[in-house]
Amino acid sequence: MDRLTRWRNTGYALIVLHLLWCGAATLLARAVLPQPWVVYAAMPQLGAQQIGWHLYFSLYRLGWSLMLAAVIGVPIGIAIVRLPKFGRLMDPLVYFTYPIPKIAFLPVVMLIAGLGDGSKIAMITLITVFQVIISVRDAVRQIPPAVYGSLEVLGASRWALLRDVTWPASLSAVISAMRIALGTALATLFFTEVYGTNYGLGYFIMDEWNRLDYPAMYAGIIVLAAVAFALFAALGWLERRVVKW
Repeated sequence: MDRLTRWRNTGYALIVLHLLWCGAATLLARAVLPQPWVVYAAMPQLGAQQIGWHLYFSLYRLGWSLMLAAVIGVPIGIAIVRLPKFGRLMDPLVYFTYPIPKIAFLPVVMLIAGLGDGSKIAMITLITVFQVIISVRDAVRQIPPAVYGSLEVLGASRWALLRDVTWPASLSAVISAMRIALGTALATLFFTEVYGTNYGLGYFIMDEWNRLDYPAMYAGIIVLAAVAFALFAALGWLERRVVKW
């Protein structure tokens, strides 16, 4: 799909979304769901409401969380497959802990890490790291053992196998895992920013809801959606550049 087609499809999706929004707002006819133009008219006022700082803190927490999830999850996912002894220990642990709703541990994390950024970053990392581990593990498992065997016969070292076989084969899964983790991270970010902070897009949206300022609340939702779209697009661009095959 070329760039023009992608932009055209995105434009069509936005048009359909706004038409549905207009129809729902007209049918409901209540202040809780304003028309799109009312929300867009409120967006210039967001600067006076420190939307820049809210955006900065959300991106700061999100960036650190995803980086930690990748730094922890990718090596573990690879090691589960390539180091059998480690895999026999770690794989059952991942299997039993992955289904647990980890957001339930938010009070525990806050008691340990406090109410600041540390607890929010830790919570998002805890939730997303398992998605990275499982995606990378499954990708590495799909590599045919014969590929490793043929290179080992030629005298390839463990590092060479990791560099020339495991990492290239799992790179697409790493980016896909980060894309999946990003969606989960954004949802968790919104939830965690409701507690113990005065900055963040989640806090801003809920604060405007408490103030009954619905146009500003929806404007904050649009900002959050724009951030999500930009990050997903960046991951798509990265995948097209580094995983050309």
